[in-house]
Amino acid sequence: MSGANAIHGVVVMGAIIVAGESQPGSLELWIALAAVLLGAINLVGGFVVTDRMLEMFKPKKPAAAKEGGAA
Repeated sequence: MSGANAIHGVVVMGAIIVAGESQPGSLELWIALAAVLLGAINLVGGFVVTDRMLEMFKPKKPAAAKEGGAA
């Protein structure tokens, strides 16, 4: 998953470069800005999914510890 996030980061950087080099008001600028927005959403979503996957591997706490330790 982290490899896919790195690829999406490269895509976002490329779209930012294209947006910076394009003429103001051109179709190229609007497509590049849409690519930046959609790529950023995909990038953040990938980090959220990766975090949720890593949470599955953390050890679970006993039920007594959640209730304050009183039995």
